[in-house]
Amino acid sequence: MSAVIRLEEALMSIKSDNRHLYLQVIDRLKQDIQKGVYKEKEKLPSEFDLAKQLGVSRATLREALRILEEENVVIRRHGVGTFVNSRPLFTSGIEQLNSVTYMIEQVGMKPGTVFLDSTLIGPTEEDIRRFNCSPEEEIHVIERVRTADGEPVVYCIDKFPHQIFPELFSYEKESIFQMLEEGSDRKIAYAVAQIEPIGFHEKVSPILECEPETALLVLKQMHFDEMDTPILYSVNYFKADKFSFHVFRKRI
Repeated sequence: MSAVIRLEEALMSIKSDNRHLYLQVIDRLKQDIQKGVYKEKEKLPSEFDLAKQLGVSRATLREALRILEEENVVIRRHGVGTFVNSRPLFTSGIEQLNSVTYMIEQVGMKPGTVFLDSTLIGPTEEDIRRFNCSPEEEIHVIERVRTADGEPVVYCIDKFPHQIFPELFSYEKESIFQMLEEGSDRKIAYAVAQIEPIGFHEKVSPILECEPETALLVLKQMHFDEMDTPILYSVNYFKADKFSFHVFRKRI
């Protein structure tokens, strides 16, 4: 389809729509991205050219692009241009307690693990509070990078009391849930989670090979066993262009 035909179709659809122009522009750009007119990570035409193609003012276009950026559909790089954002590969309901391994396998990709560090440390004040342990008890700290088909996608820090798993820790399993459950009599039943978005992280972003503008989703979880005992604390840094989390909310 030629650019002239696309321009004519865009102008016809916008002129026949009675909604605010910026809403029409948003829908039009989303449709073009979905149809593959603009592909992932592709740079959009300049504001001048795109506004001209759509038959709207640059102010209207800027408002549409601002909202599309808030929705993570596009990303604007200052002084460079506007690019189509990558669609998340992995999506999960945050009310579902799934391991990273499971999420990767669900989309037909191969999970992998790069172990960066494993150590036993004395508990911090936070650890004592979280695990209700004594200052003399030691804490396992494991630092890993999870991969999907070899690409780094999640940076993980996992902590659990040494008394839960006193034997030498086995790294043969991809899922720490599975390692803990097979190496002890404890089964993870539920978790209390906190999620927050952050920008570029000095340590984590380079490890995950993030672009400077790629955001991260930080998921902090305290896991409990069937006796309501806290047994695992995890901090996972997800690449926001690869993962999407949603929540099911019901009115009561």
